[in-house]
Amino acid sequence: MTDTKADPILVADRFTEIRKLLLEVLRSLSPDDWARPTAAPLWSVKDVALHLLGGDLGNLSRRRDGFRPLSRPIADYRDLVTFINAFNSDWVRAARRISTRLLCDLLAFTGPQLADHFASLDPFALGEPVSWAGPAPAPVWLDVAREYTEQRHHQQQIRDATGKPPLYSPQFFAPVLDTFMRATPHAYRNTQATEQTVVQIEITGTAGGRWFLQRNRNSWESLIATDVIPKAELSISQDAAWRLFTKGMRPEESARLAEIRGDSALAEPLFGTVAVIA
Repeated sequence: MTDTKADPILVADRFTEIRKLLLEVLRSLSPDDWARPTAAPLWSVKDVALHLLGGDLGNLSRRRDGFRPLSRPIADYRDLVTFINAFNSDWVRAARRISTRLLCDLLAFTGPQLADHFASLDPFALGEPVSWAGPAPAPVWLDVAREYTEQRHHQQQIRDATGKPPLYSPQFFAPVLDTFMRATPHAYRNTQATEQTVVQIEITGTAGGRWFLQRNRNSWESLIATDVIPKAELSISQDAAWRLFTKGMRPEESARLAEIRGDSALAEPLFGTVAVIA
């Protein structure tokens, strides 16, 4: 039997270019465009861009500079979500006084610094947990890849809201989908199945691919190849997949758009997979 584990996702070299593409979009917007609503509840295009700036500042302050202001203890995952949502909301409300021109200038200033910091890290060192992938410490490459998905999916929200072309080129989109798929073993953690049960998940489109979830003794494992015949096969488009994983599409809607073969009960947990803190 040949089982092949998924490779690490190394994207530190993509941050500079994806920021350049973001700034090209932002600098082309009209005042009406900046005010357009986005898929992020209660946030305009400007608000989403402010959120990205807040992420830059937070990452540079906390990760690079080691500055950790006092905050209350976090009891559990739901408490973490509440804290993060309030933290992000407070920042956006306060930062709305920043002009759009200055916002672009600040994003141009922080972007290279963030890219340099991520490039300086050892991707294979053990770092902080990535909450949606499980509570255990995660390799740095997964944490950096998670940050990359934030950059891309918020930029896509801006593009969607303003009618700009989608950022679906495999160079930028394929690592995002691969990263999101690392959330699936944790999403399946309460799904019972016999050992060696395999679920095949295919994301269609130029940036998509095929992954396999295999049940081992006590957990599920993500693979990119296996000789075991899947008990369930699921196919979903790349457009629906990223929206599902970032809560931009309801689970029941994405399930209607998917094609399922075999044991449908083994496909259901995918539609509850979330790869953002939300």
